[in-house]
Amino acid sequence: AIWEGFEMAARVLARSVLSGQFQRSQKVATTISARCLNLHESDSKQLLQTYDVAVQRFGVAHNAGEAKKVAENLLSDHGAKQYVVKALVLTGGRGKGTLSSGMKGGVKVVDQIAEVEDVSSKMIGYKLVTKQTGEQGVDVSRVMVAEALDILRETYFSIILDSGMGGPVMVGSPEGGMDIEWVAEHKPDKIFTLPIDINAGPDRAKVLELAANLGFDGELKEQACHQMIQLYALFREKDATQVEINPLGVSPDRGVVCFDAKINFDDNASYRQADVYALNDTSEDDPLEVRATNCGLNFIKMDGNIGCLVNGAGLAMATMDIVKLHGGDPANFLDVGGGVKEHQVTEAFNIISSDPKVKSILVNIFGGIVDCRHIANGIISACRQTGLKLPLVVRLAGTKSEEARELLEASGLAITSAGDIQEAAIKAVASL
Repeated sequence: AIWEGFEMAARVLARSVLSGQFQRSQKVATTISARCLNLHESDSKQLLQTYDVAVQRFGVAHNAGEAKKVAENLLSDHGAKQYVVKALVLTGGRGKGTLSSGMKGGVKVVDQIAEVEDVSSKMIGYKLVTKQTGEQGVDVSRVMVAEALDILRETYFSIILDSGMGGPVMVGSPEGGMDIEWVAEHKPDKIFTLPIDINAGPDRAKVLELAANLGFDGELKEQACHQMIQLYALFREKDATQVEINPLGVSPDRGVVCFDAKINFDDNASYRQADVYALNDTSEDDPLEVRATNCGLNFIKMDGNIGCLVNGAGLAMATMDIVKLHGGDPANFLDVGGGVKEHQVTEAFNIISSDPKVKSILVNIFGGIVDCRHIANGIISACRQTGLKLPLVVRLAGTKSEEARELLEASGLAITSAGDIQEAAIKAVASL
């Protein structure tokens, strides 16, 4: 996974490499969003519905009785013939997972309403273990019950941002339902792109041509065109960085349907997309990472024993590399940012020191924008609040660094100073 500290750099990369490196662009964009905003499948489908995009009819249930009721409504209102029951968790590989109830698979296709109730009772309230969750698994608190639809044909469709093409780009392939990276590598002639003028919006004639390239004709081509234009409206209005539909399929009963969606959003626009970000589910995230995010810190927990507090993603990465070079093992990535305040530094220390694996803390600050005195005061406050007993190595350079070092010395705290990043790493490793 890509660390959040490289979020902006990774996005720039993702937007600039579509031409000739399509698979890399897709991979970077998808990886980042999963860290920043976690939408359940049901929430994504609900969002698509508000833009008149066709999805499977569905409902969400918090217990087996509710699941049965959803299935009954799908039958009475829409004549559903089969049902899909999915555990609503954010981890991948649900279908191949195992429930602590003993049932295999977090995705089930069943024929009878009684089976919907039975399957749901073996999902809700139990843990689902997949390759991504590890042995601890994740709790299943609700399920999505949807109508099962036959798929005659699968295609791929997405909208991404690409600086090389000057804005949004529609990407499509008649080879849907599979890894698009594989298609791009082995069948590049099956990848079609349509740059969109962000001011004028999609040209309907060109979108129809893209639909034809994906194998749609007649009424299905019109339906596909409508879906693509509506997906672009969502993309633009909701400040998305990517909307990926795989597959965009053809059902004999419903025509063109978006069967699965991945939607990534621009975190810089979160202030004007409060309705979307209110759907964010952090229940499966590491509590320390959630705590850091709530305080405006970029923090990723790792498996080492040297806690790192740094300003700037690049310097943070370099600090971890040098710690490794000298035989240490970083316990985290923590970028406090250029506008960090004293209370954030205090909270950063509290987060790092609350990890029982941490045996030493290394602070590496280069004050360009940040005032090193804020860092020093935050360190002093955190040490006094927590009664810190761990070895602490501090390297401060740049804006007001001399005054900051004087504050640390005057505090009387057991702090080891370092003149540069190399010396700081060596001292941190030696303190273990």
